[in-house]
Amino acid sequence: MPTSLRITVFVSALLATAFGPFETIPGPTPRVIELTADHDSRYRQGHKASPTIEVLAGEPLILRVTAVRAKDVARDGSVHGLALLDHDSNPVAGWKFFLRPGVQELTVRAPLEPGRYTAVCTVICSDAHEGMQFTLVVIDPKSSAKEQR
Repeated sequence: MPTSLRITVFVSALLATAFGPFETIPGPTPRVIELTADHDSRYRQGHKASPTIEVLAGEPLILRVTAVRAKDVARDGSVHGLALLDHDSNPVAGWKFFLRPGVQELTVRAPLEPGRYTAVCTVICSDAHEGMQFTLVVIDPKSSAKEQR
C-alpha cells in the first residue's frame, strides 16, 4: 500500500474515532392544533366556531381534526375537506385534505409568508357548506421575538 494511501486511511480512521458517528439534530416538535369539522358544517376549536389561529411562519404543525358527518358525503367517503388559501384565494401547497369520519392527524408546515390565510371546506357537506372556514394568521417569527422582549 502506498504511503499516501496509508496516511489517508489513518487520518480518516482517526477523525472517525475522534468525532464519533454523526447524528442528525431533530427539528422543532410540531405544535398540535385540535379542530373539529362538525356536523353543522363549521370548523371549531373547542366551542369556538370559525376560529382564528396564530402560528409562526414555517412552524411545523399537526392538525388533529375530528371530522363529524354533516348532511352530505362525497363519493369517496369524505365528509369534509380542508384547503388553505392565500390572500388571492390560491391554494397553499401541501394544505389540501379530504376528511373521513373520525380523527385524522394532518402534518403540515405553516406558510413562510406572514399574513392571513383562510382554510375552507372543499367537500359540499351541506347547505351551510359555504360558511365552513377558519383563519390562520401567520406571524413573522422575528417580529414575534421582538414583541416578547
